[in-house]
Amino acid sequence: MKKIMSSKAARIVAMLFALLTGINAHAAQVRAWLDRNSMQLGETVTLNVEVSDNAGAAQPDFNVLQQDFTLLGTQSSTSMNIVNGAASSKLLWAVGLEPKHAGTLTIPALAVAGAQTQPLTLTVSPASSTSGKAGDDLFLDLEVEPKSPYVQQQVRVTVKLFFALNLTDGNLEDPHGDGINARKLGQDASYTADVEGRRYRVLERHYALTVEKSGAAAIEPILFRGHAVNPNDVNSFFTRGRSVTARVPGATLQVRPRPANSGSDAWLPAQSLTLSADGIDASTQARVGEPLTLTLHLKAQGLGFEQLPELKLPKIEGADVYPDKETTVNRDDGAWQYGERTRKFAIVPNRAGTLTLPALSLAWWDVAHDRAASADVAAQAVNVAVAAGAATSAASPATNSTNIQSIAPTTAPVSPKAEPGSGAGAPWRNLALVAAGLWLLTVVAWSASVVARRRLAADAGPVPTSDVRAGANASTARSAFIGACKRSDAPAIARALIAWAHAEGSDARTLGELAHTLDATQRAASIEVERHLYAANPQPCDGARVAAAFRDGLAFIVTPAGKTQSALPPLYPFATKRSDESVQTLH
Repeated sequence: MKKIMSSKAARIVAMLFALLTGINAHAAQVRAWLDRNSMQLGETVTLNVEVSDNAGAAQPDFNVLQQDFTLLGTQSSTSMNIVNGAASSKLLWAVGLEPKHAGTLTIPALAVAGAQTQPLTLTVSPASSTSGKAGDDLFLDLEVEPKSPYVQQQVRVTVKLFFALNLTDGNLEDPHGDGINARKLGQDASYTADVEGRRYRVLERHYALTVEKSGAAAIEPILFRGHAVNPNDVNSFFTRGRSVTARVPGATLQVRPRPANSGSDAWLPAQSLTLSADGIDASTQARVGEPLTLTLHLKAQGLGFEQLPELKLPKIEGADVYPDKETTVNRDDGAWQYGERTRKFAIVPNRAGTLTLPALSLAWWDVAHDRAASADVAAQAVNVAVAAGAATSAASPATNSTNIQSIAPTTAPVSPKAEPGSGAGAPWRNLALVAAGLWLLTVVAWSASVVARRRLAADAGPVPTSDVRAGANASTARSAFIGACKRSDAPAIARALIAWAHAEGSDARTLGELAHTLDATQRAASIEVERHLYAANPQPCDGARVAAAFRDGLAFIVTPAGKTQSALPPLYPFATKRSDESVQTLH
């Protein structure tokens, strides 16, 4: 039994050694950060230093900070994670700092685990009197900036709760008032501060306020309610403690209206605003019928995404535009809110040549400099080549013509040369005469058929385009279309449908062009397939529903009655309607 236990212990020790060895094998990564970047003199701040994948690293030398700070003590903690057999660890030191003077203070780079942290900057402002009564056990402080904002401009509000007692619970109201919207930013900060000789713990909270109308706007008084226990009263630990409250007077904002020279577009009072376009540039390779993806991104500092206008593209000559659903998000850095809108557009060129994406411009108001501004995206020109299928089709007639010309001479009967005086050439001459006679009979029969069918076509009236231009490969293309529908393969459905239309005589190069020549039911089905191809998050293609729309063949829009017909005879006067045997039922 002892041998078994010692064996298990040995395996456990070996596993731990392997894990620690694997951890130390990785290069250490270090970083440092402050729990806040600005404070008042008399308050405290926490410096955090973290090293990854080096559990045995030595503590940094924090004594270099004593010139500007009083060190209040250091705590350390270690965490280890094992994910899919890969181990990682983090070692964290947290040191409390109290600035010795106001100003912009620098936390220098600290050496740890063979690496160095990045220098940090801390802004320390002079101590200011709070709105609470100094010496009280509990009081609130309210800071508002700016006091005279524009309508819908972000107002930065900071609420601080100072307490020198043991709170068991509490509720701090958010800033509120008529026509005022408040949004909490970031996480609460906790630290200690000296106020007129008394030590307090502080809870600091930040908000973004916007006012909906100009004029005077009142921020109502803010109230804190909670319970506290007396550490000297043993019985208080078995109750919620006594009720405590604190109240801070509100503030009045003088809200300015929108300036007269700000234009008539959406009102966007922001600290900063950017508009960018990605995905298409001068080097982009484009072809007719092949989609290009353009992504627009709008970001504003000091505005929520709800205040930003919807991203749109104007009409683009020579292309069809399919917008995707917008992506919106609100972020913050603890002091500012950032609204963002992102949208993708599928741009499908419908003709060769130069495709020009128009310039975009968005007017906004720069509150940092109190002036009108605009975010601009320059126009972009893209060279569009012909579709690959169109280039192949264009080359086909010349090839066929060449083949016919090279074959034609061989169709005439040729008599082999015979030696003079011999009778060897007589049989060949007889065969040639017979072949010529048969050829003449064929020409006469074909001419008679043409005349007869012209008369039938004239008696029957105009023949629908889909019947007049029916090609020999229509049945093959239709079979390919049926097979693609059974697989619900949208790209294959699109290719087969266009090929089928070409076999029926259509000149459409894309699904968009083809849809305009079909009836309402088949137009809707074609657009559904096109949407599935170019949408960013398409629904599964329903091949059965698409097939049902084309069950009875292509339904081209017939020339309206009464329209003047061409005086020229039909190109194929002998064409007739397809037989019912060639019509396949789509399942």
